[in-house]
Amino acid sequence: TPPPFPSYRSFLNLSFLSLFLSLFFLAFLASHSYSPLLRLRTALQTHTIPPSRAGNGGASLRIRPGYSSYNAYIERQLNKTLNPKLRKIWTTRDWDRKIRVFARFFQSLKQRNLIFNYSKALSIGARVGQEVAAMKLVGVSDSVGIDLVPCPPLVMKGDFHAQPFENQTFDFEFEFSNVFDHALYPWKFVGEIERTLKHGGVCVLHVAVLRRADKYSANDLYSVQPLVELFKESELLEVSKVDAFGLDTEVVFRKKKKKIENS
Repeated sequence: TPPPFPSYRSFLNLSFLSLFLSLFFLAFLASHSYSPLLRLRTALQTHTIPPSRAGNGGASLRIRPGYSSYNAYIERQLNKTLNPKLRKIWTTRDWDRKIRVFARFFQSLKQRNLIFNYSKALSIGARVGQEVAAMKLVGVSDSVGIDLVPCPPLVMKGDFHAQPFENQTFDFEFEFSNVFDHALYPWKFVGEIERTLKHGGVCVLHVAVLRRADKYSANDLYSVQPLVELFKESELLEVSKVDAFGLDTEVVFRKKKKKIENS
């Protein structure tokens, strides 16, 4: 029989140790020259899709207007993320159901040799950590999530426009929870994935193409072509239809392996 799904409370039992380790990790980053805040300031210098980034697929990716500043955008996203009713649903009624579905997706990815037990994995926009819990359940123990609001021990604080990690940190990065459409700067969202993904690493996105996303979304995606153009350092491996909590398309990229120059 399969192992029981770990409850949200069981993960909270580890929160104190996780919080200590997270603070230690953040202090370590702060003491080094690596600065995600500096990269974020650079990201905020651009407020529309650069023509060179939009390409032929530019018309298939629309940035929603209405944000007077990046702080206004963050405040809007936090209105959803900090909503007490939603957080209660995510950690109770939705917990087992989503872990069960996510675990099936991860098992499928393992069967296709896209992720392995030894992979170092990152969940982007992880909310309270259902994806991370599911990843650990299928055997990928070195997994963590980032979100604007941390949820120890599964999710640490982080902005997907400026991930708090070194270059080439992860073997696998994923978002299954209606995240890409919340990116105000999709080119920065993708750029950070490619920066922190190892050469040969895999990224899997679940996106909504056949339907419009929720009122908190910052962009609308009308085809996968803009994603192909945004992933400059990666090759497209798969595109398939899925039925995943309102998301309808799975897109899989692999970061190109570093070329070895002949001496």
